[in-house]
Amino acid sequence: MSFNPYGLIIELNMSNDVDYLNNIISYQPNTPFLYGCHNFYPQVGTGLPFDYFIKCSQRFKKLGIHSAAFVSSKVGEKGPWSVSDGLPTLEMDRKLPIDVQAKQLWATGLIDDVIIGNANASEAELAALAQVDRYLLTLEVDFVADINPIEETIVKKPLHFWRGDINSLEIRSTMPRVTYREEGNPTHDNELEFPPGDVLVGNDGFGPYKNELQIVRQAHREPRKNKVGSIKQEQLFLLDFLKPWSKFKLK
Repeated sequence: MSFNPYGLIIELNMSNDVDYLNNIISYQPNTPFLYGCHNFYPQVGTGLPFDYFIKCSQRFKKLGIHSAAFVSSKVGEKGPWSVSDGLPTLEMDRKLPIDVQAKQLWATGLIDDVIIGNANASEAELAALAQVDRYLLTLEVDFVADINPIEETIVKKPLHFWRGDINSLEIRSTMPRVTYREEGNPTHDNELEFPPGDVLVGNDGFGPYKNELQIVRQAHREPRKNKVGSIKQEQLFLLDFLKPWSKFKLK
């Protein structure tokens, strides 16, 4: 079938953890014309669990098969069934904003195409999806009122990366302390405990670590760091996709 004269793509179901793909490959198909696509799930509670989704998707990724999965609009009411509680592939995505769903799917490194399952998505949802960089995880920050201009620049301007010698306390982006080493940074928002997801910048009391950016992994207190914001609550779980040397943006 994959050698059909019409250039038709043959799509395979990705949502079952069975070995039929290897059997197909053993018959030497025309693999550029084989695609994989996950199911969508109209009924709440029936979407794939994340670990199972990863296991199924890896079967296709390791063989280089083009892949797809579904995200769900919060306003779309049109689908294949009379019951439609949204149409995501992943159950955990059902209530998330559509752009966050897409960020997650692309952050796995296992999905090529993201498809909106239910119609019609709103103009705002389409605009949010259009802003997602599929190749670079971008996390949104709720900023504190007292953030100063140099801190805002440190958060928004650089291409951050998590330095390779990691620790369990925080994600460290250390280049800003070099780039902005001559810039002063007075203390503010530095007296309370920092919970996971807080975005911190070293203040003037932190010596050579002044203006280093950190994202909290474990709650702690440190008056030599200023809280400049927090990763948006619905995006906190995306931090789990960052690895040593991962690049990321904040906005």
